[in-house]
Amino acid sequence: MGRLYSVSVTGVAVSAAQDLWEILAASGKPFYLHELTIGQSSDYGDAAAEGLGIVIKRATGAYTTGSGGTTPTPAKHLTNDAAAGTVKANNTTQAVAGSGALTTIRSETFNVQAGYQYLPLPEDRLFFLPTEALVVSITVPADAVTLSQTAVIEEM
Repeated sequence: MGRLYSVSVTGVAVSAAQDLWEILAASGKPFYLHELTIGQSSDYGDAAAEGLGIVIKRATGAYTTGSGGTTPTPAKHLTNDAAAGTVKANNTTQAVAGSGALTTIRSETFNVQAGYQYLPLPEDRLFFLPTEALVVSITVPADAVTLSQTAVIEEM
């Protein structure tokens, strides 16, 4: 078993399409995606309910990284583990393929009132090779929503 890390951001106002996560595998450290969760704390009324599109992508080669977000530090599940690879959250300028590729792996929708959880069976976990990146994007909400999100990865 590899090293497990969680990375979270809380209470981010989202009013535009963006990359919620961009997680780059460190050199020589491929990773599995164990879980993604998204919740909101601003739209609880029925009239505020809306569906958002969510896309999980694999970035390979010389893709252009997104910008305009934050760089949260992944939390180690075991204290003595090494630091994890690079993580970006809530990039308002989204990643683009450039001379590399952004390949859609999953495309879904979710109701903001219910939240979103991607929790695959072990045999269905997505695997990212060294220098590949996980990019998780959402569509533009009808009005601003306040999101909190967590990703759990396992570096090998």
